Amino acid sequence: MEKVIIIAEAGVNHNGDMEKAKQLIDAAKEAGADYVKFQTFKTELSVSKSAKKANYQIENSRDKAESQFDMLKKLELSEETHLELIRYCEQKGIKFFSTGFDADSLLFLKSLGLEVAKVPSGELVNLPYLRMVAKNFPQIILSTGMGNMEEVKAAYNVLMENGTEHNNITILHCNTEYPTPMEDVNLKAMNAIGEELGVKVGYSDHTLGIEVPIAAVALGATVIEKHFTLDRNLPGPDHRASLEPAELKAMVSAIRNIEKAVSGSGYKEPSPSEKKNRAIVRKSIVAAKEIKKGEILTEKNITIKRPGGGISPMKWDEVVGKRAERDYNTDDQI
Repeated sequence: MEKVIIIAEAGVNHNGDMEKAKQLIDAAKEAGADYVKFQTFKTELSVSKSAKKANYQIENSRDKAESQFDMLKKLELSEETHLELIRYCEQKGIKFFSTGFDADSLLFLKSLGLEVAKVPSGELVNLPYLRMVAKNFPQIILSTGMGNMEEVKAAYNVLMENGTEHNNITILHCNTEYPTPMEDVNLKAMNAIGEELGVKVGYSDHTLGIEVPIAAVALGATVIEKHFTLDRNLPGPDHRASLEPAELKAMVSAIRNIEKAVSGSGYKEPSPSEKKNRAIVRKSIVAAKEIKKGEILTEKNITIKRPGGGISPMKWDEVVGKRAERDYNTDDQI
């Protein structure tokens, strides 16, 4: 099994503050994530000024009347900021990643040397966007929140028709309610996508807690994406559905353990660590009391006790009725 790629989604949880952005990078590195991911967009190219906020954005904002446009404008990262964050990631030894939400942002990310594009759920049905991604990035991670299987297949076909290689596509099951109710996760859909299209699959999580991404890895996810924040009580659209640093670290640790647990051969056989226990924990056929040579072995004078190493209790029927070939004391293995 290949290593699961863990993307720590900082997103817009920096609240437009460079120091918070760097602290998020520190937290992602400390947690052991493979990537720390931000969001790259030009508000004017992504959102109309009349666009309303989603309910979760309203609930998690201090200014309830603020438009989605005004909210996002405050969360933009400049080109200079991107360069500074990339340098900081290099210093810290963690990979920088970002999602581009418009054509200009995609080309900017390409100019920075990114070879993987993350298609956010909102662009699943954006034909020109999908074409641009396919033509400019060799590897693509496609989120599918709010989509049905036909829409997922259509997006996959656009990528394939525009030059993306099948093996370079990873599709993430996702639900875009922040936070996602457990009963809406529908985690089996992740594997349904994989079976339908034969692609690598993963999971982008917006539930509270760490259980679901861990379960996704056990079911075969190759990529996990999870929002995190410095403090869930900070104002902003995504903080409430994000992990705090200690939780992110716990999630990464659990995923690495699950990787080991599901990486075996699949054949049922004793593991190297447990072979030494067989003779101790298993049992053998032994004398239940003193038995003289020539005496017939019966269910009354033999029994089964630890340790193993003698005649297996599975051969009980073969032993009963035989004559003792020597004298036995109580507990002697037959």
